[in-house]
Amino acid sequence: LKAVIRYGVGYDNIDLNEACNREVIIANTPDYGTEEVSDTAMAMILNITRGVTRYDHKCRKYISNWQENTISNIKRTSDIKLGVIGAGRIGGSVILKANAMGFQTSFYDPYRDRGYEKMLQSNRFDSLDELLADSDIISFHAPLSNETYGMVNESFISKMKDGASFVNTARGKVVKSLDVFLEPLKSNKLNCVSLDVLPEEPPINGVLLNEWRARADWLDGRLIINPHSAYFSSQSFKEMRQKAAKNALRVINNQEPFNIIKLK
Repeated sequence: LKAVIRYGVGYDNIDLNEACNREVIIANTPDYGTEEVSDTAMAMILNITRGVTRYDHKCRKYISNWQENTISNIKRTSDIKLGVIGAGRIGGSVILKANAMGFQTSFYDPYRDRGYEKMLQSNRFDSLDELLADSDIISFHAPLSNETYGMVNESFISKMKDGASFVNTARGKVVKSLDVFLEPLKSNKLNCVSLDVLPEEPPINGVLLNEWRARADWLDGRLIINPHSAYFSSQSFKEMRQKAAKNALRVINNQEPFNIIKLK
């Protein structure tokens, strides 16, 4: 075995230490679905901002005063602070799209060079806690690692601004458990939670998951779950396989493959 080429971004299912010991090259394909994932994150952010699914849930019961039934905590886009965790290909793309939409953007990413914030025209926080306390919406775009595994837990949520929202289109296991969102959503500590990825896929039973499946009225469209589909379009599905195959061919032809994963 010379190399393992992941036909996707994540490589947390590969034992990097063992591969290193055996001198096996590990590479991934991080550049195939940037537009798709960042678009999904933006769709979730805009849904939170404008309350689309909340209105859909609520207005089924409206009988009178149809257009006067507004959600009071909805703010103008330019008044909303979007905080991005992980400003790589996808997180950076989200920032640029959000800038164009008029959001106030910030990010936390200790692995980006100084001055990177100027390229993104975004505010940079050197402290995760400061980003959490400042942001109305948090969008998570960091890879799964020992550092990020279970990072979104009770302590993480407690440091978020009251009434803030959370979006995750990165890796499911950066969230400790779906149920860490249960009480914060019930108490309105969190406004909305939107997830393309889950700690367990397919999801197992849990209190919050069961409430979501039952379309519990108290959730009123504030919890959105997608089946890990943000990567997909007919174009990206093909591109992912083509790029992985071409990268494997480089190994066969004794060329160094692209996107080699190195131990940190």
